[in-house]
Amino acid sequence: MKLGFLYAGQGSQHPGMGADLYHAYGAFRAVLDSAEVDFDLKEVCFTDSRGLINRTRYTQPCMVVFAAGLTAVLREKGVVPAVAAGLSLGEYSALHAAGVLDAATAVKLVAFRGRAMEEAAAGRESAMVAVLNLDRAPLQEACEAASDLGCVVICNYNCPGQLVIGGEKAAVEKASALAKEKGARRCLPLKVSGPFHTPLMAPAGDALAEHFKTISFHEPQIPVIFNCLGDVKDDSITIPQLLVRQVQSSVFMEDSIRKMAAMGVDAIVEIGPGKALSGFVKKTVPEIPVTAVETVADVEALADTLNALIKERA
Repeated sequence: MKLGFLYAGQGSQHPGMGADLYHAYGAFRAVLDSAEVDFDLKEVCFTDSRGLINRTRYTQPCMVVFAAGLTAVLREKGVVPAVAAGLSLGEYSALHAAGVLDAATAVKLVAFRGRAMEEAAAGRESAMVAVLNLDRAPLQEACEAASDLGCVVICNYNCPGQLVIGGEKAAVEKASALAKEKGARRCLPLKVSGPFHTPLMAPAGDALAEHFKTISFHEPQIPVIFNCLGDVKDDSITIPQLLVRQVQSSVFMEDSIRKMAAMGVDAIVEIGPGKALSGFVKKTVPEIPVTAVETVADVEALADTLNALIKERA
């Protein structure tokens, strides 16, 4: 069975994530216990008594350590990906799954990334808005028409019928109004702490470029589909260069999902928390079975779930 792994991005985190996995699986415990960050990672993931989990600098290492631990559990059970991708932050988890980064390095790296992104967003009047049921071209026109008020771009191409714009608040608000005039069904403001995947994140990109000089990136053992390409990379660009570009440019998730389907996967596994990417898959390539894995119950049922999904498809 050829599986594609999709790793969730920032926004699906919640207190309690991973607590049942930590108690049930030694492989999960080993990953969390060996992570080196400057805060109590297990406390933030499991209870979050100080309300930190939604702050970018804490969210990012929590999400990646969860994904790395769950990947280790699945590997022990013989469930491994033939191709991997992730939404934004999830791309680092995909790179870990492909052997490019070990778990400890990936967690420390995204802790740095989270701080850099938080600092780049500090003091900015920014916004991000999900635009529903409007095609790319008219939304691009709306962004261009609103750019007289500042930076606004399409920052996420999630799936058919769901795009996200981001940038400076006034420009985003104008683009949203224009999008509605062009036929968008709804424009939903997102609860985020910065204008992610826009040119306003260039300072974070610069910080990452310098930091990457201290990191060893290994050759991927499986194909990785990159956010800013919607495709696998070729030899003309390096993984660090793509990660620098990723933080400040659009995420082509719909294109990435289509690429994964074109590579012939039998099923897609979303490694959570959450099920947002499963929804994107169902809207983008409904012919490909998808299941989300977040809990002990999900892990224990995975083989049966996948087999049942593939029988339904046959």
